[in-house]
Amino acid sequence: MPSKKYSYELREHVVEHGVPIPVDELKIDEKAQRTLNEPRAMGIANNLVPEALGTIVVSQRANGDRYIVDGMHRWHVCKLRSIPTLMAEVHHGLDQQEEAVLFLIKNRESSKPTPLDEYKIGLTAGLPLFVDTDAALRKRNLAMGSTGTNTVGAVSGVLRITDLYGPETLERTLKVAEDAWGRTKETWDGMLLGGIGMFLGRHGDDIDDKALAEKIGKKDPAFRWRANITALASAGGTRHSGTGSRVSTCYQLIVGEWNKGRREGNRINI
Repeated sequence: MPSKKYSYELREHVVEHGVPIPVDELKIDEKAQRTLNEPRAMGIANNLVPEALGTIVVSQRANGDRYIVDGMHRWHVCKLRSIPTLMAEVHHGLDQQEEAVLFLIKNRESSKPTPLDEYKIGLTAGLPLFVDTDAALRKRNLAMGSTGTNTVGAVSGVLRITDLYGPETLERTLKVAEDAWGRTKETWDGMLLGGIGMFLGRHGDDIDDKALAEKIGKKDPAFRWRANITALASAGGTRHSGTGSRVSTCYQLIVGEWNKGRREGNRINI
C-alpha cells in the first residue's frame, strides 16, 4: 500500500447502485485491469452459486461504453455459465486513468492484484509512485517484468525504495548494483536492491557510489551475496526469514563492507 506521499485519489463523480447490465454489453480494458486467471474463473464456475454473485463495479464512459473495473472473473464466469445479467455499481464519467485508480482503491483491502498487475495499472492511472519508479528504471534501460537481464521482477521491493527514499535513490541503487555485479538476473534480486537502497537512502549523502559498487562487487558475486543473506537471515530457523529481515541483513552486510579499512571517524554506525 502506498504511503501518504503516494496516495490514491479520485475526483467526485456520479455513482449508481444496483444497476442490471447485460453481460454481453460489458467490456474489458486490459491497461486498467488485472490479468484474467482462467483456472480461477473455471473454479468459480464449477462451484457457482448464482445468488451469491454479488455486485460488480463498472465505469460508464462518456460515449456510453461500459467497462468492468472490478468483477472481471465473475463476468467471465457468467459467460461460461450463460448467465445473461449482472448487477453493477456504475461510475459515470471516468476516463481510463481514473478507472485504473478506482480499480486499485477497490482492491486495496480485498483480493489484491499481483504486484506486477498493480504496477501496470498504476502506470495507466498515472500515479506518481509508479510513474516515478518507471522513470528511474527507464533511465537505466530497465523495465518491470519477470526477472531477466533487462527486466526487474522485484516489483514490491523496487516500489518500496521509491516510496521510502525517492526515485533518485532507486536510480542510484540500480546503477550501483549493475556496476558491482553486471547486468544479470541475479543483480536485480529484491533483497539485494532493497539492501543497497536502504544503505543509500540512509547514508547516501556521504557515499561515493563508485567506491560502494567496487567494494560489494569485489566481496562476492550477486548469487553468493543472495545465498549468504538468506542463510544469515534465517539462521537455521531461529530468526524471522521474511523479506524485511533479508533486506535488513543485506543492509548490515553492506555497512560492514563499506566500513572495512576505514578509520573510526569515517565509519557508518548502525
